[in-house]
Amino acid sequence: MGASYIHVTEFPRNGATKEQIARLYHRYRFAFEFCKGKDVLEVACGAGIGLGYLAKVAKKVVAGDIDEKILETAMNTYYGQADIEIYKLDAQNLPFKDCSFDVVLLYEAIYYLPKAEEFISEAHRVLRGNGVLIIGMVNKDWSDFNPSPLSTKYFSVPELYQLLSQRFSTVEMYGAFPASANTLKDKVISLIRRTAVTFHLIPKTMKGKEFFKRIFYGKLIPIPTQITNGMAEYLPPIVIPVDSPNYQYKILYAVARK
Repeated sequence: MGASYIHVTEFPRNGATKEQIARLYHRYRFAFEFCKGKDVLEVACGAGIGLGYLAKVAKKVVAGDIDEKILETAMNTYYGQADIEIYKLDAQNLPFKDCSFDVVLLYEAIYYLPKAEEFISEAHRVLRGNGVLIIGMVNKDWSDFNPSPLSTKYFSVPELYQLLSQRFSTVEMYGAFPASANTLKDKVISLIRRTAVTFHLIPKTMKGKEFFKRIFYGKLIPIPTQITNGMAEYLPPIVIPVDSPNYQYKILYAVARK
């Protein structure tokens, strides 16, 4: 199978900061309106934390991941739920017929793909004529950015826009979670984080990162098994220019329409 992503995946009951929980919720709350009454595919779904939330409004939710150990959590959570189907799959070679879905989601995973353009081609293929692809990812141009040890390539706003524009007729880019540090504590933590990134001091696993989070943020919140409506504040993402790198937001979304 190749590399295992189990140590860089967010699992239920792992400790998380308030903002980390808010980001998890934000991904699926943003997708929520697109998914109403639709056939939805989430690629690289990980532990499946958002699947039940989307299934409340979608016609059907199909999901998958390349890592079988990670998928065990999702399969156990949704066992027997007829409107959610879960498969082992390769994002770059999707096992579905042409025009099978209305919405395709890929969250915090495009930078792991050896050939992201192949996933985009596959997403275009399995989407119906009015389909939508939504990609969410951390912003590589955020000053506190810390790459995953298993990543292959992070995309800037213009890079992802150009890649998607080769296949999709309309592409919009959005930013969420402002990168500005508002309080003295925020500024100190940001400085420490940047220093730790520079000297490669940040742990490589989710579990390892929990120790550092407790030091700087205090008591952590257990990640829930499933997203629930209103579990965090939701501020809609902001449309951003597509022709230049963005330094104002921590999180980026692309919405590509077929």
